[in-house]
Amino acid sequence: MTLDEGTSADSVTRTDPERPLRSMFRERWFSTLFMTDMWERFSFYGMQALLFLYATAPIAEDGLGLTAGTAGALFGLYVSGSFLAAMPGGWLGDRVLGTHRAMLCGALVIMAGHLSMAVPAQATFYLGLVLVACGTGLLKPNLPVMFDQMNPGASSSRRQAAFSLFYMSIQVSALVGPLVTGILGERVNWHLGFGAAAVGMAFGVLQYLHGAPSLRGAATGPSRPLPPAALRRLVRRCWAALAGAVLLGAGLALSGGLPLRPVLALCGLASLVAPVWYFRRLLRDRSLGEAERARVRGYVRVFVPSVLFWAMFGQVGSVFSLFAREHTDREVAGFSVPASWFQSAHPLFLLLLAPVFAWLWLRIGARAGVARKFSVGLLCAGGGFAFLAVGAWLASGGRAVVSPLWLLAAFLCMTCGELVFGPVGLSTTAESTPAGHGSRMMGLFYLGAALGAGVGGQLSHLVGVVPLWSYLAGFVVAAVATALLLPRRTAEI
Repeated sequence: MTLDEGTSADSVTRTDPERPLRSMFRERWFSTLFMTDMWERFSFYGMQALLFLYATAPIAEDGLGLTAGTAGALFGLYVSGSFLAAMPGGWLGDRVLGTHRAMLCGALVIMAGHLSMAVPAQATFYLGLVLVACGTGLLKPNLPVMFDQMNPGASSSRRQAAFSLFYMSIQVSALVGPLVTGILGERVNWHLGFGAAAVGMAFGVLQYLHGAPSLRGAATGPSRPLPPAALRRLVRRCWAALAGAVLLGAGLALSGGLPLRPVLALCGLASLVAPVWYFRRLLRDRSLGEAERARVRGYVRVFVPSVLFWAMFGQVGSVFSLFAREHTDREVAGFSVPASWFQSAHPLFLLLLAPVFAWLWLRIGARAGVARKFSVGLLCAGGGFAFLAVGAWLASGGRAVVSPLWLLAAFLCMTCGELVFGPVGLSTTAESTPAGHGSRMMGLFYLGAALGAGVGGQLSHLVGVVPLWSYLAGFVVAAVATALLLPRRTAEI
């Protein structure tokens, strides 16, 4: 199914920026994007809840048998790779595929990745991680661009509120995902849990195809299409790269594979280099005027504090899962709660608090700049790690397990932080975007998250080397110090 890319944006009914925000929920285009992202979140959070636990499970229990530090680095690499893929994914949306085809291809690749992870073999597991990361990189930067196109002319505060409501909408499936995959993976078979994530993504693909006609009129084709000659060169290079990847994979499989730790370190280094390279490349784009380059340079003020937050957020699926399994009292009326179920606390808090934050952004308006909002977000994240650090300290003091309230309080604070950095960051990115570079700028937003997740993943090697409470306390100090300095050192955006 294709969209009519020649249809004028004015020939369809889209959300009037002066109408109440709740009117968006009655729009067919909103339900299409909402259901697509909802099922993607089901598969993402469902698989995330199992990844660390599966990686650290003994080989005798059909796990990978990795140490906590190596598994944390693997989890950080997966999250970082998903965000890094948003850079080429955004470029493909702007120059080759357009937002519609990029989103559809991304959903299909994600589904293929989950299916690959459902196969009980290490090689297909790692292949599945790569496919899910690549598909997420296609889907995630292009979906908010289309969302913004379908809600044109909105003010900054209204755009932030709209993204907050969208965040809230998709959390229903994110809440259910870990419950479904967790009980299947931990209590029945790990790969059956991964297979459930694949089924969820299949529903997402089907409903997107069904609702695609409601997106007519959006700029769904490439905003700055490549010339035909450049497109042909790109296709040839892609086929050559694919052939090279297949040959390399086959060679590694025959030779017994590469040691995991050097691969993780190399990919972590790539996540550090990529943001610098991407900024330089974007600033050298000849299609940008001086005013547009200034807007891109100013975006650094959004990018830098985001890195620290996402480095902390990247621990939610690894260190938080470790704390849930090793240090949390999970017995409730004789039933042992699966450790993966605690991952549902995050989307539950998102679902409950997103309307509050949407109202807050409308209430505050322009009275608080992005720098001050990000400071509050960092303080929230620091508070979450402080709760977990105290719980880990109590557990190390002779109490093997502590109340689950420590972990739930940490999830609550991290959720508040994400409700600042997610909607405000996406909104500010949309406002800073030069014409024709929407998906690429969204890729830059996710690149900050990739850098943070990559750094956090490398730091995960310290888990087990230093006491868990001191590892967590280090993040608390960094978050509080940055939050206090940010409004002083950074001009309001």
